Amino acid sequence: MELLATILYGDFLGKPGWMWLAFIGIVLGLLAFDLGILHRNQHEIEVKESLGLSAFYICIALIFGGWVWWHLGPESGINYLTGFMIEKSLAMDNVFVIALIFSYFAIPRLYQHRVLFWGILGVIVLRAIMIGLGAALVTQFSWILYVFGGFLVLTGIKMLWVGDSKPALDTNPLLNWMKRHFRVTTQLHGDRFFVRLPDAKSGKVVTWLTPLFLALVLIEIADLIFAVDSVPAIFAITTDPFIVYTSNIFAILGLRALYFALAAMIHRFKYLKYALALILIFVGGKIFTVNVIGKIPAELSLAVTFGLLLGGVLYSLWRTRRDGDRLARVGE
Repeated sequence: MELLATILYGDFLGKPGWMWLAFIGIVLGLLAFDLGILHRNQHEIEVKESLGLSAFYICIALIFGGWVWWHLGPESGINYLTGFMIEKSLAMDNVFVIALIFSYFAIPRLYQHRVLFWGILGVIVLRAIMIGLGAALVTQFSWILYVFGGFLVLTGIKMLWVGDSKPALDTNPLLNWMKRHFRVTTQLHGDRFFVRLPDAKSGKVVTWLTPLFLALVLIEIADLIFAVDSVPAIFAITTDPFIVYTSNIFAILGLRALYFALAAMIHRFKYLKYALALILIFVGGKIFTVNVIGKIPAELSLAVTFGLLLGGVLYSLWRTRRDGDRLARVGE
């Protein structure tokens, strides 16, 4: 009983163990519900189902945010919502890369959910490691926040300057390394990540990697790269590891569900990248303005983040509609 009490009520990264266990239980329950009930029979996810699942995950995230607000106070609640929105908006940019990876390997929609599902398990672990390291650095070296802030500002400026850029998968060093050091099939084998096939030289039956597994690895690496932006961004909002981690994971869980709808409308969000750049500049700049104008209220941070994201979405939809009308007139 004493051990159980220590686990439940002992301090872990600033919060009692039961709060972390409750969150982990919710996430595992959602994953089990997703895989065991919603997608027990593998099928292609259409846009309508994708939007419905995304709305479900957003509702769960907001309910959890309401509990954070009630249990930890308004400031923690607002910081959670701000972090959730920032991570959600930054992660949307990841959709472009995921769609490119699926297209490169010619992964059918039927198998894409399997890759994204197992990918989210890796994300949960990788984000926990990165956020744990970030929290340790911030605790030991408070000046590291200025490094985070400067990195975010420079990243935002780079996004504004460079604009759209697509990774060249043909020259991806990790992909080429895996092809050189492992046996990789040239074709898919259903939804399998590994297959047992005869070796071309020895004739022995050996394990081969399939393109589905290569896609999974590249998606995990892409998320790790995007986390380099998103994790410092949320630490610029709050240094509470519980708020940072929970807002991150809930945003990513919902994004996986929303992917199939967003992937079908990528061209309609052509200018969203610039709104994301401004969000990074704003969040990073907050750290440097504390000593000049004081701490920016959490409510204002949430309002600015939401305003920039909404503006980017609406502007993208307006511009792409106008471009489409112009092309239609030219074709007449």
